[in-house]
Amino acid sequence: MAAPEQREAELSEDATAGTDTGADDAVLLYVGGPLDGRVEIRQARHGDPLPTVTHVHLHGGPKVVHRYDLEPLADGVGVYNLRPPARKPARDDAVSD
Repeated sequence: MAAPEQREAELSEDATAGTDTGADDAVLLYVGGPLDGRVEIRQARHGDPLPTVTHVHLHGGPKVVHRYDLEPLADGVGVYNLRPPARKPARDDAVSD
């Protein structure tokens, strides 16, 4: 029995690559962070683009997490902007009892 065909969203660093889109497909651009400049064509059959995308980079050290928030520009076009890192209080900022 053959495995069902699996398709994933394609990311490209070339903004002109893979621009064969249907009328209802979404074109999404990533701005900032490790995905900066990438373009994703999200097919309409996958539904509306997610409001937030999380990118996790695993390497020899600790995992690095980046979050991108969607900013719709026009019907079927949007930009995922890198969310600024959350500020964590330094040890000196901690309130002591």
